[in-house]
Formats: sequence, structure tokens, C-alpha cells
Amino acid sequence: MRRRRRSANVATLVSALLLAIVTASCAAIPTESQPKAIPQPNAGQATQEVPEPELGLDPLSVVREFVRNSVQPANDYAASRAYLSGPLREQWQPDPSLRVIEDEFGTVYAPEAEQPADPNERVVALRAVEVGRLAADHSFIAGVEDYRTPVRVRRQADGEWRIVDPPDGIVITENDFNDAYLQVPVYFFAPDSTALVSDLRYVVARPQSGLPARVVDLLLSGPSDGLTGAVRNPIGESATLDSNVTISNDGALVVPLTGLGEEPVQERELMAAQVVRSLQHVTTSRVKLLSDGTPLVSGQPEWRPSDLPAYDTVSAPSAELPGLMTVNGRVRSLGTGAPIEGPAGSGAYQVVSAAQAINGNQLAVVVSSGDQVRLRVGDYGAQAQEVELTASLLTRPTWRPPVSKDDKSTEVWTVADGGQVTRVQQDADGQWVALPVNASELSDPGWISALRLSRDGARAALVVDGKLVVASVVRTASGATLRAPRVLQEDRLTSVVDVDWIDHDTLVAVTSSDRAPVARVSVDGFQFDQYNTSNLTPPMRAVTAAPGRPIVVADRSGLWTAAEIGAVWVPHGQSAAGAEPFYPG
Repeated sequence: MRRRRRSANVATLVSALLLAIVTASCAAIPTESQPKAIPQPNAGQATQEVPEPELGLDPLSVVREFVRNSVQPANDYAASRAYLSGPLREQWQPDPSLRVIEDEFGTVYAPEAEQPADPNERVVALRAVEVGRLAADHSFIAGVEDYRTPVRVRRQADGEWRIVDPPDGIVITENDFNDAYLQVPVYFFAPDSTALVSDLRYVVARPQSGLPARVVDLLLSGPSDGLTGAVRNPIGESATLDSNVTISNDGALVVPLTGLGEEPVQERELMAAQVVRSLQHVTTSRVKLLSDGTPLVSGQPEWRPSDLPAYDTVSAPSAELPGLMTVNGRVRSLGTGAPIEGPAGSGAYQVVSAAQAINGNQLAVVVSSGDQVRLRVGDYGAQAQEVELTASLLTRPTWRPPVSKDDKSTEVWTVADGGQVTRVQQDADGQWVALPVNASELSDPGWISALRLSRDGARAALVVDGKLVVASVVRTASGATLRAPRVLQEDRLTSVVDVDWIDHDTLVAVTSSDRAPVARVSVDGFQFDQYNTSNLTPPMRAVTAAPGRPIVVADRSGLWTAAEIGAVWVPHGQSAAGAEPFYPG
């Protein structure tokens, strides 16, 4: 199967789209003319005559072609409506979400007992494996299950078979979905910091000229359901487009907003970052941001991504921090192999696992204490406070990012005895206090063997009974909740042992399987890429990743590293049997 192995294809498509947008922008605008409107999302593609289906199709082929033509969303799926009976072509109102199925699907006649008595009617069973759906908010929701639906067809007066009882919604194959839709991240912010959080969405890829307008529309619609409550949206819910997105005479993309209110300049700069970062995936043009006809940020009428502050510094570890590893009860440098300063490196603690804060200034360690384990949290290289949290097992700790890169983090998470998700928070007196996290939305809690907060703090990745689960982190005055948990690639990743975040929206998971020991997965579960297996000795034991860093994995023999998909794993310079690596975060 070719399912969701498409990273290179995505990059190629994006490059082609960007080139086409730039070329179209330069060629279509005369030296003297009014700005030209970019088609809006609801405008669809240019109206064109939809050809009638091929003559003489049998009922099975009619249903199959109905599905295959769903790849064309133009004019409200006119190409697939052509396979419906005359009156139904206008009346059919499919569910706004799309079902995405595997490329191999079946259309067979339903059992004779389910067939109508009228010989001019037949019931066709559409059979497929559903791998997820595109929700109304244009986010992909993974979920593998068998899809079965009856489709009734009737012979028309002209002798052609047409559908009279279609599926409730659009059904589209994965390859067709890849062709018709483009993945784009739209950006929001962590609730209490300037860490950008990406929200993966999918927009109709053609016409290419309308991509910027469609992305702006998604941004203005707010975060997807899965991230609602977990992010801050400076643009707010009242913002709309004052008029069409246009391209000015000098080639700048004009985004005219209204309804932003009287926000201070700091908030308006965050709004600019949201728009510019979201658009960078579909245009290379300068972006002219307007609020009620005047520059969104006074003195800065136009923006490029390079004009934005480095918001990602708060959620990406410094290159000066090489990472650490636990070996034989001690914490050592992943760069030199030397023990770190303080009790965690000297052997004063019997370290089971550890985590370094993203700015490198703090360390959380799980230490062995008789037949129990305890969590210690403190400054890097110093004596750490023992937290009142007793358990037989604790997952490797994971840090919440600080408010700014110069601050310390005030929160670290772990899971006690496979079931109680716990955040350890620093109180006003500087004491670390354990507090429960509400994880009741996990439909089948199971045994949680790993937990990693994303470095922007908005999501958590968990390994639950060997499955990879991602949930958003929603914070209120009463505590923290894991919301909207979703199992990713559940048919492929069934024996996950560890996980980490490569970047905002990409995970790397290691398994105990020989078939797929190391895999990269998008945060929504749609994209899946398997790393090269050369030189690895499964089962895998641990993994660490970070933006711009090589992946480091631990197998039975030691540590291995690779920079990209397809690369052969090479021994890490500080490889040691039993070592478990971790980058800051």
C-alpha cells in the first residue's frame, strides 16, 4: 500500500504551486491597473461544463465512477453529481465532511435478499477501509474502520443507470485526496507565551490563484475543533475580510481585515505573525496587511516571514544544548559522553529517566528509591527537590515551555503507574507540587507508557497500550485537561514504545516491531513515513527528536542517528548499551 507516504510529493506540489502563483501574479498584472481580486473560497473553480457519464455503464461502474469523480469539488461536486438521477442532482446535500478511504475499494451487488423487486433497480454495496475524514473545519481526523454503505441505482428512461440513493457524504480515495487538497498549517499561539502553534488544515489545491484567500479564510474561522481551548487566537472571532484578497500593482498580496478592534501594537504584531506565517506555505509575495483600510501595524505596511520576530525560539532548544542521555543510573552529555555536574551526573541519584527544560536551565529526574520511584525537580547541576509523588513507575518527565526564552519553566509532566497523568507545578513559594490532569476523554485509558508535551505546550503525545495518541492540552483556572484524543495510524503503529516531537506538527515513534521500527507521523495522522531499517536491531527502546536535529534512537545495541527519511542509521558518537537519549523539552 502507498498510504500516506507522500512527504516528497507534498514538497513538490507546494513548490509547483508557489511557482505558479508567482508566475501568475507577475504575468497577470499590467503596469497600470486596479488590484485584482483573488477568488474567494466559496467562489469555487471557474464554471465549466461537466460531461455526462460514459454511456452504457453497469450499476457497479456507476457507483465506482461516482466515487472517483469526487476528486473534483468544483461547482459543488458537479462531476460526481452527474451520476445521480436527474432531480437528485440538484437536491443532494452531502455531509460537509469527507470520508477518505483506501485506494483499493469494492463495488459489488448486495445479496439478493436485499435487492428490490423492481428489475430496474439494483443495490450496490460500496465497501472500503476508511482511514479518516476531512471535517467541516478542514482538519483531518484519523480513524481506521470498515466502511460499508448500500447505494441504490435505477435504470432511467434512456436506459442509463443512475444513483437514486447516494451515500450521505463525499467519499474520496487517499490518492485522489492528495491530488485535490493541499495541507497547510495555520498558526495560533500558546495560551501564555509567544510560542506559535500550527494547526494542520487542508484546502482545495486548485485553482492555484485562490490558495491565499482560502488559507486566510481558514485562519479567520479560528482553530480547528481539536485545538479549541488549547491555543490563543489574537485575531479573534470577530475578524473578517473587508473585501477580497487582492494582488496590488507592485505584486504584494493585499489582505484587508476588519473587526479587529482597538488592540495594542503588541497584539497586532501577533496577528501579523498569524497571517504571514500561515500564508508562507502558499505564496512568496510580500503581504500587505490592512485593518479597516490602514496598515494593521503602524509603520509596517508590508510583511515577509523574515520581518517577524523569532517566535519559535521559546519552543525550540538552542543549538548550544547537545542533549543528554541516561546511562547506568547517571545523566551524561549526548555531545561528549561526560557525566553532567551535580548529583544527577555524579551517581548520588540512581537515575531511571530524566528531562532537561527547553532552555537548559532545569532538570527533572525520576530516581529509584527501593521498590518505588520518586521525581526530583530543580536547577540543572544542583540538588533537586523531591516531589510528593510516590509510584512504582513514572514515565520519563516532559517540560512545559516557559513564558519566554529567558524565563524558567514552572511545570513538568509525568504519568504515575501507567494511569494517572500528573503535572508537577511550582507554587508561589518555589515548591514543586503534584496535581492530577483530567484525562477522562481517553475513551480506553489503557496503560500509558510514554508522554511527551509538544514544545509549544499545546498538545501531548502519549503511548497508550502500544498505540500512538495525540490530545490537546486545555488549561483553565481549575486545572489541565487532555482534550480530543485521537489515535494515529492505528493499523500500522500497534506496538509503539516511545515518541517525541520533531517539530510543531510532526512526531517520530519507535516500536517493538521489526516491520516498522521507526516512523514519522504528522500530528493529524494523515502522513506516514517509515525510516530506513538498516543497522537497527529491534525492538527499539527510546527516541528523541527536536527541530533541526538528527533523530537519535536506542535499540538493543546502543544509540543510532539519522538525519532524514531513507538515510542509513549510523552509530551515535556516544553510543552505549542501555543509554536513553533526550533533547531539551
